[in-house]
Amino acid sequence: MSIRTGTGIWEGNLRNGKGNLKVGSGAYEGAYSFGSRFDEAPGTNPEELVAAAHAACYSMALSHGLDQAGHTATRVTTRAVVHLEKGDDGFSITRIELDVEAEVAGIVEAKFQELANKTKTDCPISKALAATSISLKAKLLTGAAA
Repeated sequence: MSIRTGTGIWEGNLRNGKGNLKVGSGAYEGAYSFGSRFDEAPGTNPEELVAAAHAACYSMALSHGLDQAGHTATRVTTRAVVHLEKGDDGFSITRIELDVEAEVAGIVEAKFQELANKTKTDCPISKALAATSISLKAKLLTGAAA
């Protein structure tokens, strides 16, 4: 199966240093800093990348689950919000909120919610982050069966 890589480089001390991260395929590379991670300075950060990875994985996995159940999605859009908080033992990701909207014709709400919740625990990124609290809001968009 797949093996994927990423690289992170950090130069200097925590507050004044700077970093660069890159996904193995070269499809994305970006700068990060103390300010982009803990404040609102320009640049990316590891938690933002976790959010993007989780949103992408969830969307793809839900689309597959819907298709396997006989309901091909027109579109699945997921937004992931990753919370980085300081505790007694330092910083950690304390929770992730998944907010998904899906256009799926011919599915009833109850079945959609069942599949959405199953995907919350079954997508590979959710499995990797199982020690973190993950919540889900799933919305079936209009045009689908009620």
